[in-house]
Amino acid sequence: MILPIRTSIRPERTPYANYVLIAVNVFVFFLECQKDPQTGGLGLRPWVLQCMLTPVRPYLWQFVTYAFLHGGLAHVIGNMFFLYLFGNNVNDKLGNIGYLCLYFGGAVFAGVGHTLLHISPALGASGAVAAITGAYLVLFPQTLVTVLYWFFFIGTMELSALYFIAFKLIVWDNIVEPRFSPQSVAYDAHLAGYAFGIASMLLLLAAGLITGGGFDLWSMVKRWNQRRLYRDVVSSGYDPFTGQTGTKRIKVRELKKTPAQEQQDEDIKQLRDEISTRISQRNLPAAAAAYLELIELDSQQLLPRQYLLDIANQLVSEHKYADAAQAYEKFLAHYGSYEHIEQVELMLGILYSRYLHQHEPAIKYLQAAAEKLIDAGQLKMCRDELAKLQG
Repeated sequence: MILPIRTSIRPERTPYANYVLIAVNVFVFFLECQKDPQTGGLGLRPWVLQCMLTPVRPYLWQFVTYAFLHGGLAHVIGNMFFLYLFGNNVNDKLGNIGYLCLYFGGAVFAGVGHTLLHISPALGASGAVAAITGAYLVLFPQTLVTVLYWFFFIGTMELSALYFIAFKLIVWDNIVEPRFSPQSVAYDAHLAGYAFGIASMLLLLAAGLITGGGFDLWSMVKRWNQRRLYRDVVSSGYDPFTGQTGTKRIKVRELKKTPAQEQQDEDIKQLRDEISTRISQRNLPAAAAAYLELIELDSQQLLPRQYLLDIANQLVSEHKYADAAQAYEKFLAHYGSYEHIEQVELMLGILYSRYLHQHEPAIKYLQAAAEKLIDAGQLKMCRDELAKLQG
């Protein structure tokens, strides 16, 4: 048995729409329940039958109302847990209105899928939650999901959201489990919800209506296609290093490297790949550690702009001030046109002044930052630090 318990990212804004949906589902569940006089357990009130989705003769409102009903306490807790786990970040990404549209659209689409294939009534938010989970798969595929597992022993492990959701929630819960489970579960509604969430997010990303930040599933597909095209061009005889084809390309290949050089190149490639993977997973401590190993192998290695800035900031938070200063120096040398370059200069000045005690570079960077800073608080801090150094 495995159960996801948290993800590696947190929403930057309060996901009000998701909280409201969870509260409404729980509130409706307590409204619909009544004590069964025969068994002493919980039963459903008569009006619930009018709000369930009845495929034989469905009413339009049932395609929405059924998604706020649940058949038991475990049913509502399970759905709301997954809605909270994956929905908060999707809500943050889409905004409250967009998130509500996704939730209700997933509920309707899942209801249609169930109606086309079954005649048994359905209730539950599982289809809508599946749409939210499918959207998370597309928007945040490289984030980490911490999974609690218990078989003969109990432990936790971290899996990429892409692999966890694709296998556990789509393949296992909706393809493997239905073959062995005797319970009456609307698996086709789940699959329809996943399909809606995945397809709608891919379309929005492809159309540019939302941005994924380069780590979404659509960006991964585009990068894969670019690599495929590159391999096809190279295999046709084109040498990307010389721009030549044919015999000249062969001459470049004849320049052999020593085993030590080949091993170093392989180590550098692995470290760069690890840095990219860790940053995409928002695991900055591991990315910073890999960066330090990379620089030790080859001090001239340069990372993409945002990667380098994130790692420099992480090194500061780890109190590795000398390494952070070197990373910021490299950033200034290669990305001097960065739109917020004064922030980097201010940080460098503070590092050299307060932690590395090198006054000359501190004054140099603080003066450069003072000429560009707009924020009054940052400008005051910069000038106060300069006055302290010059006094």
